[in-house]
Amino acid sequence: MKRRWEIYPPNPSLQETFSKELEISPITAQVLANRGINQIDQADQFLHPSLSHLHSPFLMKDMEKAVDRIIQALSRKEQVLIYGDYDVDGITSTAIIILFFQALQLPYQYYIPHRIKEGYGLHLDILMKFAQQGGKVIITVDCGISNMDEVKKAQEMGVDVIITDHHEIPDEIPPAYAVLNPKQSDCPFPFKSLAGVGVAFNLIIALRAKLRERGEWKDGEVPNLRRYLDLVAMGTVADLVPLQDENRIFVRFGLEELTKGSRLSTRVLKEVCGLKKGIITSGNIGFQLAPRINVAGRLGEAQKAIELLVTQELKRAEALARELSLENSRRQRIEEDILMEIMGWIKGDDRLLQRRSLVFSSQSWHPGVIGIVASRLVDHYYRPTILMSLDGDRGKGSGRSIEGFDLYEGVKGCSPMLLSFGGHRFAVGLTIEGEKIEAFKSRFEELVSQGCKPSDFIPTIRIDAEVPLPTIERELIEELSLLAPFGASNPKPVFCSRELRIVDSKIVGENNLKLRVEENVIYDAIGFNMGDLYPLKSNRVRIAFVPQINEWQGVKNIQLELRDILIC
Repeated sequence: MKRRWEIYPPNPSLQETFSKELEISPITAQVLANRGINQIDQADQFLHPSLSHLHSPFLMKDMEKAVDRIIQALSRKEQVLIYGDYDVDGITSTAIIILFFQALQLPYQYYIPHRIKEGYGLHLDILMKFAQQGGKVIITVDCGISNMDEVKKAQEMGVDVIITDHHEIPDEIPPAYAVLNPKQSDCPFPFKSLAGVGVAFNLIIALRAKLRERGEWKDGEVPNLRRYLDLVAMGTVADLVPLQDENRIFVRFGLEELTKGSRLSTRVLKEVCGLKKGIITSGNIGFQLAPRINVAGRLGEAQKAIELLVTQELKRAEALARELSLENSRRQRIEEDILMEIMGWIKGDDRLLQRRSLVFSSQSWHPGVIGIVASRLVDHYYRPTILMSLDGDRGKGSGRSIEGFDLYEGVKGCSPMLLSFGGHRFAVGLTIEGEKIEAFKSRFEELVSQGCKPSDFIPTIRIDAEVPLPTIERELIEELSLLAPFGASNPKPVFCSRELRIVDSKIVGENNLKLRVEENVIYDAIGFNMGDLYPLKSNRVRIAFVPQINEWQGVKNIQLELRDILIC
């Protein structure tokens, strides 16, 4: 696929200021500037994050009300229902609330809806059953902001609903007892892009602070919330929210907790992933740990993942971790079958790639994996993509988008044809009557065509700076590691070269391109899954790359991980 290189313009003034004041290289200083950081204190906090940099949770609208109501429930020993979601964000959110309530010895129940049988959000029958049992408080995590009718009914039944959510705010907010969502226009909380688990964790921070103020732990140990950050980091990374501000702090310190492995469940989970030793990175969460938690809600019961995260029994944790790992392997096979089927359709019909959007449906697809497949199709064809799994006369859809198109707004523009929908700019879920799919497909294509320029369909590689190869030294690579954790809105720094000479090229592994490139120095460069470019048409190239230290048989060398190649 053709890619457009977009090189950030140099900022000599900030390079000089940051280099002098923070004692860093001009290259690292430029990367900070590229991330929108333009103040010394901002840059210092980014390079050296601290838990003391977290905002007061009481800045969040309704936080005081939510905390007071939960403390009232504690004093009255009222039953509380924690109502979560079946993805990693929802599962980790539910788990940290459970763990904190266990520390408080507060009576609770929890409920995670079944992805296929029930679908996302609050379900009235569950709320009514809880009310009939004498339940008094429901805390939603990673859901609830769009459940107007369900929340209204719960409040009418005498059940106070505390919503903790991070999704887009609907036109009308449910009449809950308290609504914790920093995206509310009148919420003064400074950071608006928390994951659901981040909102839930802020609730716990506030609750602990108020209980401590009231002398709750005079004779006992105050819960150490730092130990919860392993789960907060997993939910935050998995939900692809920007790794900025509080999210960056949560993930930075959460990765330390994951590396230490002090929690039984995450230690066992690391072992089944082959991560028993070594430093855990955000990439390990995204590609190894989180998928095993996610698969519980995709193919079966999310409760298995909750049980794993909160259990204190070694044998049970090991059994659950193995079971989830096997389920993840099955999920990968199902996903690959669907992907190959759709790519076969596209290969057999040239007209499909003349469209600006991709919308497909099938009776045979597992609804739990179509979102992942949609994401892979976006990676391959770079078009907004929605897949629908049909069950009788209804379809459940999941969509993913490109940078230049707001998928939530696009689907919202088709809302008269939908039974329900929700999500955000890059990912949505929806339900639709089967007979309306063709009309939806046409309208969605219109909206994508109207909302995008031709250049929006060419993926962009954002390059932090053009650098001479000899400037890539081990000390620079180690300094750049201070910018971690990497992820959404804070990608690994990507650089591009001037014209280089290829000394050697070959295919290694299954389909990886390995080069030796020269510009006064000679470095190895590896392009994973770039074997189709071999043999190159010229030995003069420019490359986009991520510099890294590669260790092989105890020897460490500089290696350039290729992102793209331009033939000169």
